Amino acid sequence: MSLLEQTAVFLAAAVVAVPLCRRLGLGAVLGYLAAGLVLGPWGLGLAQEPEAVLHFAEIGVVFLLFVIGLELQPRRLWVLRRSIFGLGLAQVGVTGTLLSAIAWWLGVAPASAWIVGFGLSLSSTAFVLQLLSERRELTSVHGRGAFGILLFQDLAVIPMLAVLPVVAGGGSSDGEIWLDLLHAVAVVVGLIVGGHYLLRPVLRAIAAAGIHEIFTAAALLMVIGSALLMDSAGLSMGLGAFLAGVLVADSEYRHQLEADIEPFKGLLLGLFFMSVGMSANLGTIISQPVFIVAIAAALILLKALVLFGIARAAGFTGSSARQLGLLLAQGGEFAFVLFAAARGRGLMEAALAEPLIMSVTLSMAATPLLVWLNGRFVEPRLAGEAERPFDTIDDPPAPVIIAGFGRFGQIIGRLLSSRQIPFTALETSTAQVDFVRRFGGKLYYGDASHIELLRAAHTEGARVFIIAVDDIEDSVRIAETVRRHFPRLKVLARARNRNHAHRLMDVGVDFIVRETLHSSLKVAEQALRGLGLSSGEASRAVGIFEQHDEQTLRRQYAIRNDERALIQSAQEAAEELQDLFESDAGERNGRRRRVAGED
Repeated sequence: MSLLEQTAVFLAAAVVAVPLCRRLGLGAVLGYLAAGLVLGPWGLGLAQEPEAVLHFAEIGVVFLLFVIGLELQPRRLWVLRRSIFGLGLAQVGVTGTLLSAIAWWLGVAPASAWIVGFGLSLSSTAFVLQLLSERRELTSVHGRGAFGILLFQDLAVIPMLAVLPVVAGGGSSDGEIWLDLLHAVAVVVGLIVGGHYLLRPVLRAIAAAGIHEIFTAAALLMVIGSALLMDSAGLSMGLGAFLAGVLVADSEYRHQLEADIEPFKGLLLGLFFMSVGMSANLGTIISQPVFIVAIAAALILLKALVLFGIARAAGFTGSSARQLGLLLAQGGEFAFVLFAAARGRGLMEAALAEPLIMSVTLSMAATPLLVWLNGRFVEPRLAGEAERPFDTIDDPPAPVIIAGFGRFGQIIGRLLSSRQIPFTALETSTAQVDFVRRFGGKLYYGDASHIELLRAAHTEGARVFIIAVDDIEDSVRIAETVRRHFPRLKVLARARNRNHAHRLMDVGVDFIVRETLHSSLKVAEQALRGLGLSSGEASRAVGIFEQHDEQTLRRQYAIRNDERALIQSAQEAAEELQDLFESDAGERNGRRRRVAGED
């Protein structure tokens, strides 16, 4: 099969399997794995060399780490030092030691047991980061913890590979090993220093040429070049790409670089997951099913328990610790590298390596499913009151109560604090409560739709109640409770859309702001000014639109349950708005002519 035909087959499989798995709620990663399994030697046999495809597709992991690096300015990376060197060192040390001891207890030779234990302690960077990105959890508490641990694991591979010749008892002298380590350090320092002083001027010169495809080529060269530089020193290619991303993270080219790399990253990362599915040796599973499944299950269980314990000791909530444990419970692609290197030096027999590699592959394939099951069934049952009782509020009565303390509520709270106006903030996310408290914020855990909590918060003594929660149903439920029990309280609410606003109007909320309306109008006003309108004309146009839109919202409230009437009202509102602008333009032209006549 030609390269073009193979490409068509891979694309067709991805187009069918990935949307199907996404529709079933299983995620894109399982879709790619399923597609690879169907195409591989144990499926339709359309891809006969999965190892070659896997080797090429690893560039997708390199691109992924570059994009992650772009999101982390050096000062933000410093903030993660506790996750990297605290959680990461604890995870690799504890898990590797336990797995090595178990392997030795089961009869594996000490040197091989050490390789097995620390090889299996590593997790899959590609799988975990893709799952976090897909679920938009990279910036969550467990997402930041997972990233720090994965980064430490990438660094830990370096000494593991360097020590193999010593364990093998030959091949390299102590002096050669130290020279290799010094070479690795020199390459890392050279990349950081050289990149700091050279990358921006080079990108500036290329951007000045004004040829977009050349800038894209430069971006690809930067990623692949830094990866190859690290690979030449025996280091992780992904680590090189990550460092290159961090070096340009606070430059003016960050967004353009990310946009140029993103399509290549997505396709190659998908190909990587497909190649993992293709390389799954079902013959090994068929010949030793109980042994391989038992190893994979034991690996997932032990790593999840260790990670859960470490996370709880580090102050994570139960929910965040569980999610971290499941995300990193699988084996990783670096286990393949470590086991292959160990086999090459005679430290591990094929009879041991092959089942272990198959178990790692099985654990990787099980991870997306376990994460999905946990989010769908386990977390909803353990969340809320069952996991943690509502906080006791001991603050004196405050004039303002804020329900929901995400980005929207925090901005309100910061402004009130700047005016030295006390407020009581309530939040249902335990992770958010713990995060804000870590930075000294005053926030209480509890559901503001519960009358007992509202009374404990001295709501009867407040003057203003602000509903800033994101969920529409929770928002309406809180509004109903407050209106029923505290009818004299002024209630202000955030609305996601027009329908949400209408539901809040049903309850009798005093003031409603649609969350994207004012920011959109600000951008529109700047756009009008950029097109040549004066500041006054642009401001007047926005004012006319905002006033008309508010009137339309009130008018449509009366017919909110009649779809046909709503459609007709929307059409009439568009025509009215056009007439308003034409009338306003006519009045302004008339005033200009009168002024010109008087002059």
